[in-house]
Amino acid sequence: MCQTPELASEVTLQPLRRAPLDAVIIFCDILVIPQALGMECLMVPGKGPVFPKPLAEPSMLAELNLAPDANTEFDYLYQAITMTVKKMEHQVPLIGFCGAPWTLMAYMVEGGGSKTWAKAKTWLYRHPAESHKLLEAIADLAVGLLVGQWRAGASLLQVFESGGGELPPALFEKFALPYLKRIVDGVRARVPSVADGGPPVTVFARNAHFALDALCETQYDVLGLDWATPPKAAVEAVKGRKVLQGNMDPCVLYAPPADIVAHTKSMLQEFAGAAEGGQLKGLIVNLGHGMLPDMDPEHFCTFIHAAQDESKAIIAQQN
Repeated sequence: MCQTPELASEVTLQPLRRAPLDAVIIFCDILVIPQALGMECLMVPGKGPVFPKPLAEPSMLAELNLAPDANTEFDYLYQAITMTVKKMEHQVPLIGFCGAPWTLMAYMVEGGGSKTWAKAKTWLYRHPAESHKLLEAIADLAVGLLVGQWRAGASLLQVFESGGGELPPALFEKFALPYLKRIVDGVRARVPSVADGGPPVTVFARNAHFALDALCETQYDVLGLDWATPPKAAVEAVKGRKVLQGNMDPCVLYAPPADIVAHTKSMLQEFAGAAEGGQLKGLIVNLGHGMLPDMDPEHFCTFIHAAQDESKAIIAQQN
């Protein structure tokens, strides 16, 4: 679906028809980068994405194309973005995105999702040079992918380091953080700054709470927060250096509507309370990760309306 522009555009716009969103995110998948590098990826019912031939040994890197042309490899995605922006007549901004190098490498080595990510982390400990080679290639392709999405019409860009918290701080600093920096530095070298009309760039390092301070030293404009990060702790760690995004537990959407409203209000009040010292640059209300397939879309709408109502109430109170 994500490689068929018409379908990707339709799926992107459906949430906007359901609720008064402030932005939409293009329907795609983080694993398009491994595909562009030459790996086959299958969506297996009951399992999700699977690589039939994972990177079992570093010697298999020779079978990949580590320098594909982002302009041609992701043309379907750029078409979908341009089509979507045109259809909604710039009603709201459109977000483009990519997966982060460590997260993508982990999938490529494991052959799919994992509870332990032991095979991928084995590479980091036993094959650091080859790991850096692969991570560098992924980062450089991610830069091209993000720049291409901006040129196609995306107004914001996001990098998903969904597996960030699987690494201990020392490994994150060595194998994740440098490549997150490489991506945003590469993007900023090729697109205008936010002040000059360029896209804000968000990084979401799931469960990597220890890295918030280090991520504040990068050129990212927004830091995404998962639901395990207390709002007060995040605000105190960031100290107004970046806008924050998050961080409702997606499983709250399984609750009755009244409870969804209560949880949403509580989350926003926590952020507002933590911000009283003037250390919150801004908050983008969001879930702390994606929705799950069996969630009721009406409960998603309840969350959106509750977030908007409570945000207005807090702003009115502050003024």
